[in-house]
Amino acid sequence: MKNLKIAIQKSGRLNEKSVQLLKNCGLNFENYKSSLITTVGNFPLEILFLRDDDIPGYVAQGIADLGIVGENVIDETQAQVEYVQRLGFGKCNLKLAIPKDSDIQDLKDLNGKAIATSYPVILQQFLDEYKIKAEIREISGSVEISPGLGLADAICDIVSTGGTLKSNGLKPFADVRSSEAILVGNKNLLGNPILTELLQRIQSVLLAKEVKYVVLNVEKINLPKITELLRGVKSPTVVPLAEEGWVAVHTVISEEDFWEKINRLKTAGAQGIVVMPVEKVIM
Repeated sequence: MKNLKIAIQKSGRLNEKSVQLLKNCGLNFENYKSSLITTVGNFPLEILFLRDDDIPGYVAQGIADLGIVGENVIDETQAQVEYVQRLGFGKCNLKLAIPKDSDIQDLKDLNGKAIATSYPVILQQFLDEYKIKAEIREISGSVEISPGLGLADAICDIVSTGGTLKSNGLKPFADVRSSEAILVGNKNLLGNPILTELLQRIQSVLLAKEVKYVVLNVEKINLPKITELLRGVKSPTVVPLAEEGWVAVHTVISEEDFWEKINRLKTAGAQGIVVMPVEKVIM
C-alpha cells in the first residue's frame, strides 16, 4: 500500500506543535526544517511542509491525503475536506478590534465603516449574520496597523494573547469565531487502514495529555471509599503493601477530575499520593 501524505505548516504558530504531535506518535523523521518533504522511516507516511493557506486546497485536491491546519484557514478557503480529529492545540480567536478611542460601541455602529482583515470570507459571513453593511478591506499582513494609518475603522484578525492589539492602540470589540488545529483528510481517504492506525496513535497521545497516573496508599478498611472516588479508565488496580492492612491503589484519571477530588481522597484516608504524567493511552 502506498504511503499517505500529510501536510503541515512549514513555519508559523502550528508548526512546532504539529511536528511534536507526530513525533509523540512514534514517527521518526528528520531534516524537516530544510526540506519541503520528508519520509517517515518507520511508518508509511510522507510529510509535506507548506504554507498554511495552501494546506486545505492540497488536501481537497488529493495532492496531500491529510493536513494539520487551523480551523479558521479551512473556513476561509472553503476547501472541501473532511474533519478527522480536533487536536486541542493552536487555539485562538478571530476577533473584531477597534482603536481605544473609537466611538464604535455596538455592532450596528459598524454600518458604513471600513474593516481591514486577512479573512474576508469569514468576516463577510459574520457581517451578513448580523445584517451589517460595512466595507471589507483585504490586507495580507500587519492588519493591526490599519486603523493607525487611516486605512480602516476596525480590524478583524486572529488574537491569541491580545498583546499585539494593545501595542497598536487597539482593544477587542467582538468575537467572530474560535479556532484550533484540525486534522483534515481528503474525502476519498476515509476507511484507509493507514489512516486508522495513524488516528489511533494520535488519539492515544491526545488522551494522555488529559490524564494522570495516580498512585496512593490507603488502609484496607478505607479502600471502598477510595475506589468509589477513583474509577479511572476502568477500575483501580489494588496491590497489597508489606505493611499488614495497607494497599497501594493505582489508576489513571483526568487531571481535572483528580484536582477536584484531591481533598476528598485525603479525607477518605489516602496517603503518599503520587501523580505522574502518562505518555500514551490506548483504549
